Amino acid sequence: MKGIIMIIDGMADRPLKELGDKTPLEAAQTPNMDRMAQLGVNGIMDSIRPGIRPGSDTAHLSILGYDPYQVYTGRGPFEAAGVGVEVMPGDIAFRCNFSTANEESIITDRRAGRIREGTPELAETLNSMELEEDVEIIFKESTGHRAVLVLRGEGLSDQISDADPKHDGKKPKVVVGLDGSPEADKTARILNKVILKSYEILKDHPVNIKRMENGEPPANITLPRGAGAVPNAEPFNAKYGVKSACIAETGLIQGIALIAGMDIIEVEGATGGVDTDLNSITSSILENASLEYDFLLINIDGADEAGHDGNLKEKVEFIEKVDVVIGKVMELEDVYFILTADHSTPISVMDHTGDPVPLVIKGPDVRVDQVQEFNERAAASGGLSRIRGSDIMNILMDLMNRSTKFGA
Repeated sequence: MKGIIMIIDGMADRPLKELGDKTPLEAAQTPNMDRMAQLGVNGIMDSIRPGIRPGSDTAHLSILGYDPYQVYTGRGPFEAAGVGVEVMPGDIAFRCNFSTANEESIITDRRAGRIREGTPELAETLNSMELEEDVEIIFKESTGHRAVLVLRGEGLSDQISDADPKHDGKKPKVVVGLDGSPEADKTARILNKVILKSYEILKDHPVNIKRMENGEPPANITLPRGAGAVPNAEPFNAKYGVKSACIAETGLIQGIALIAGMDIIEVEGATGGVDTDLNSITSSILENASLEYDFLLINIDGADEAGHDGNLKEKVEFIEKVDVVIGKVMELEDVYFILTADHSTPISVMDHTGDPVPLVIKGPDVRVDQVQEFNERAAASGGLSRIRGSDIMNILMDLMNRSTKFGA
């Protein structure tokens, strides 16, 4: 038997008055998800703990069976690994946004119009930055507006604050050390220089001049956050006795899989946004599920993007498009197929919340319950009741007859 966990990033939501007090998932036309609910066992899940607002990184770690309170050191190392930077012990890595700032250093667009082109050229320019510090700067673009920064040198620390103000209309935050150590203070000083210097060398970059000529916001500053040192995680394949692979759109999720020792399957046209090529993703899932892999982790990100943007129409439409993917994956035989989200990204909040997410498991001999629809409220009455993300791999391994008995 094989196992698939498909995570529709940020799919879950809260009821909205404009939808007649339905959530976007409840309002969307999802015949395949509903059919999966009818054929499976359903429940709701707190990816970490009830009421905890998870990041996509900590949620995925928990779902994969790792304790994020022990393994997670920050988002940066996962993002860096996911875009091909070979992070080393002692490196401090950050997740970054290409963003737009005005002449008063006010951030007017944290995602630079969700820039899609020209970021490799911007990253190359940032790598030429000189700071008169005993540290190497490694900057690498990821998908869309996303990027990573790695600081490599002696006497650095990940105990520093974020620069990202999280909202437009504010200046970048001044980075400070969090533990009073000389290493943290040094790292904070360097990072503040990097942010200021990034604006100086990007504001007149040819890529940005062209964007402004086209009426697009320039990607003229970088906003680092999620500082972290390289974590130490038990290899996933050894942990569960499987051969695993990951199909994900963003460097963050790919990085988590890489650090866990999973194979990465690249998909042409996977953008991490609502414009992603779902046909390519579907083909990749179906092709690789028939190969030697015992387990596939799949992450599809567009619903989360729409949630962060507060774009209700895009979120509903994207969920409906994903439903087509679900229908095709359901045709696979001899597979335990788990469908869920990593967290809620409500339109009304435009950020992650601690609301539980729906979950369904379809496969041979599951205890089918009475749930007829796949959504946040219907799933709550299912046979799985309310579980945590850390329960999922144990349940899957038991269904796949790969778990060992506890006790005599």
